[in-house]
Amino acid sequence: MLMRTDPFRELDRLAQQLTGPGTWSRPSAMPMDAYREGDEYVVSFDLPGVTADAIDIDVERNMLTVKAERRPAAKADDVQMELSERPLGVFSRQIVLADTLDTEHIKADYDAGVLTLRIPIAERAKPRKVSIGVGTGHKEIAG
Repeated sequence: MLMRTDPFRELDRLAQQLTGPGTWSRPSAMPMDAYREGDEYVVSFDLPGVTADAIDIDVERNMLTVKAERRPAAKADDVQMELSERPLGVFSRQIVLADTLDTEHIKADYDAGVLTLRIPIAERAKPRKVSIGVGTGHKEIAG
């Protein structure tokens, strides 16, 4: 069996062990992607091993907060852990949303450990044409 060593992975693992799992008052960060797709912004969070009922999404004004908790799996009394690298605890991410987004119509889907939020762009922020009126006469300003 070939074993490959990644020194950065070991540093991450060591830092996680020193700081401990995330708590509600001090959560760990969660990885995410954000991009624009047509008339909406899409934000995806990696949350493998988290159940949908352990995810909390809040929007207050223009601040989006996503919190999730990965709980340890129930184990029998005779189980002895040999290796534990999967992080447990609370994960959180806050994003400041632009005023041009419609926070009233956010859609959330959770599939295969990925939470995907779709945030539509507000109608007032979409580009639009302005029509030009043709005047029927000129007005002079007399002084």
